[in-house]
This record gives sequence, structure tokens and C-alpha cells, in this order.
Amino acid sequence: MTASGPSHPLPTDPITVDPGGSAGGLGETRPRRVPADQPASRRANRRWWDHDADAYHLEHGEFLGEADLVWCPENLREEDVHLLGDVRGRRILEVGCGSAPCARWLVRQGARVVAFDLSAGMLRHARETGDRIAVQVPLVQADACELPFADRSFDAVFSAFGAVPFVADSALLMREVARVLRPGGRWVFSVTHPMRWIFLDDPGPAGLTAVQSYFDRSPYVEVDQDGVPAYVEHHRTLGDRVREITAAGLRLVDVVEPMWPEGFDGVWGQWSAERGEIFPGTAIFVTELPG
Repeated sequence: MTASGPSHPLPTDPITVDPGGSAGGLGETRPRRVPADQPASRRANRRWWDHDADAYHLEHGEFLGEADLVWCPENLREEDVHLLGDVRGRRILEVGCGSAPCARWLVRQGARVVAFDLSAGMLRHARETGDRIAVQVPLVQADACELPFADRSFDAVFSAFGAVPFVADSALLMREVARVLRPGGRWVFSVTHPMRWIFLDDPGPAGLTAVQSYFDRSPYVEVDQDGVPAYVEHHRTLGDRVREITAAGLRLVDVVEPMWPEGFDGVWGQWSAERGEIFPGTAIFVTELPG
């Protein structure tokens, strides 16, 4: 799960990204209301996650685990909900795998898994962890809108907070997934719940006040000191997602909106018990390609 990059602060607040490593830091970035098409989004997010991979895993690695399929910060696990169905012996693709703990968990359940991500930094973590725990997954660096796989290659495709919010043309992503799915195959993906777009990204009381329109589909963009986009995230409403899914020839089976678990006090970015008890933080779309 590669959930939650930077928080979405007020437009005057800078963020400094300097996780270290050979590539160095991005320096100070600032939110700007600028357009970001698919090429700009791809360049920015590849750059961001390459730079942020080390810091991200220092902060979230313990929660994600080395081999576990956690759908969302609400701690919903595939071993409990079985959204992918029976995975043993099935060929499965992970979209936007990050360091691939989800893919490794599926391997341990007997699935045949391929995982891909846009970021070489994230894939480095995936390879190193796989070597350390001796659970290997074929890893591919790829763009979710240009899948390098043959038609009808996979029995299931999934993404736990992977590439979906980070591409400008998410309708194309849905078509690409439908192309590589076998008839009867399932496509399951989790994203930040669209209604969260209304609120400031703050786990406390400030995050309970609406600050922008649900219908504002302008991308959230942070630019570097030279004004070049360094991070991009795209908003779609629930209706937008349903239309993208059906236009790709997929059938919507379910939309899961996990409740905040009783007694769970974890905080992830803007996710917290204070907010989670009032409105959902995650939407999980369960779809199938008709047979």
C-alpha cells in the first residue's frame, strides 16, 4: 500500500522533502493550482516517490509489514475480507505495488504474482525486502496507463492505494486493467474516499471542516523551487469512478467503505479515529470483467 504522500496543506504552507539517499532531497515544495496532464503527473510522481521511498518506509514500514495485504489505514486485511476471492494458483497483477508487501503475502497464499510500480526507489525496497525474507516477486517498472502485459494475462488485478489517484487519465488505467484481465477476473482497488477531498488533511479537529468543493476536480499539485510539479494527486467523485469502471466494460460488484475499527488508535496522515468515527476515509471498489 502506497497511501498518502504529503498532506494537502493550505496553499501558503511549504513542505520540505529531504529523505536522503543518493538522489538527495527535493527541497522545499509548495502547493500551486496548476494543471497536470498525464505526462506531467507521471514525471512528478516518479520523481517524488523515488526521493521519498526511504522516508516513507521509515514512517509506514511497520504498519505495512513485510508480507501482508492491508487494504487501507483502517487496518482492513485481505485475510479477513477476501475481496480477491480464492487466490491459490491464480495469476495476479499488483498495480502500484510500492515495496510489494501485498504481493509477497499473496505469494505465501499460493498465488502467482507480478508486481509493478512507477518508482525505481519503491522497487528497490521491494527487491531488498524480498531478498531479506526469501519471498520473491517478479518486479516491473511501468506506467499504469501503459501496461506492458498481453491481453487476458491475469486472473485478478488489484491496487491498495497504488497508482489510481496519481494518474491524470484514470479512465485509461481502467481500460488497461480490463484489457489484461481474463473474463471473469476481478479488479479491486482502494483509494482515499472521494469525500475526503472536501476537508483539510488533518487528523485532528481542523480536519472536520469543509474547505473546498467535492465537485472541484482540479489536481492537487506541489511544485519545487523552480515551479516544476514534484507531486500530483487527482480527485474523482464516486460517480466519476463508477462511470470509468463501466466505460471500461467492467461490472461494479461492491463499494466497501471501511468503518474505523473499535479500539484502533493508529494515525496515518489524515486518517485517525477522530475523523474515522464520523465519515469514511477509504473507498474500495470491487469489480469484475464479465465472462
